[in-house]
Amino acid sequence: MTTIKKYQPRILIVDDEPTNLRVLRQVLQHDYALSFARSGKDALALIAKEKPDLILLDIMMPEITGLEVCQQLKARPDSSHIPIIFVTALQDPDDEARGFDIGAVDYIIKPIVPSTVLARVKTHISLVKADELRATHIDLIERLGRAAEYKDNETGLHVQRMSRYAKIIALGYGFDESTANELMMAAPMHDIGKIGIADKILLKPGKLTSEEFSEMKTHTLIGAEILANSKSRLIQLAHTVALTHHEKWDGTGYPNGLKGDEIPLAGRIVAIADIFDALTSARPYKEAWPVEEAIEFINEQSGKHIDPALPPILIEHLPEILRVKLAFSD
Repeated sequence: MTTIKKYQPRILIVDDEPTNLRVLRQVLQHDYALSFARSGKDALALIAKEKPDLILLDIMMPEITGLEVCQQLKARPDSSHIPIIFVTALQDPDDEARGFDIGAVDYIIKPIVPSTVLARVKTHISLVKADELRATHIDLIERLGRAAEYKDNETGLHVQRMSRYAKIIALGYGFDESTANELMMAAPMHDIGKIGIADKILLKPGKLTSEEFSEMKTHTLIGAEILANSKSRLIQLAHTVALTHHEKWDGTGYPNGLKGDEIPLAGRIVAIADIFDALTSARPYKEAWPVEEAIEFINEQSGKHIDPALPPILIEHLPEILRVKLAFSD
């Protein structure tokens, strides 16, 4: 019978004193896969070959100090995310402050206390796992949003553009960075309900009949059903966006005919971001509108389709929005 080996996070321990390496090995070897380096140079070489989940790093080492190793790793995109805990005999508060300033996540004083090392390492490994799970969650949401766009004959770049427009507008409205990021991450799911619309309607080259348009409008309800009853705040926000991004300020939108402030702000922001990108992007059935004409149309729809507070924000931040448009061009 094959035994499945339990995955163990990998920790790189860097210290020029063999005794210190042995002590840390005894403390950590039962719970983690360990790598060892006796100099900053060796540590950098090992990290170039295999990225550890966490680094325990001595400061006072010959040739390259731990501080210099930390600075080099934080300057590199492929290693800047790796958490570093300094394990050192330096006890001056200024040394500790400097360690945090250059990117360390924690600071342990020698001689070490085994229970302290285990607790600190466990905490930071848990944070790494949480960050990885969140990144996977975000990536999956964007990919599902792109899947709906592919069904609608899109390249998938639409959701990347409009979600970033939504973040810019949200920040301009007064959202904090964290909340604006959440909206950017939820926005790609706005049309996920199109997965449930028949291709003969979704891909029809000509104008839809009233019956076909009625069915098309159900994509908001389908999307809301797909995203309903989640415990995740991000999915809850995506649910709100999917359900309300076709509501109109004057109450003539769908599916519920909400009016004005009855429409959740997230839905209003995603709506203007979606409209701007749809107008300024080429489609099989139309040419891309010039930006000036798109802005003129959006201003005309202020107080009708669009929350009147939003067009001025879009215009104010138009240079930034156009940079996103260029970066994610078809």
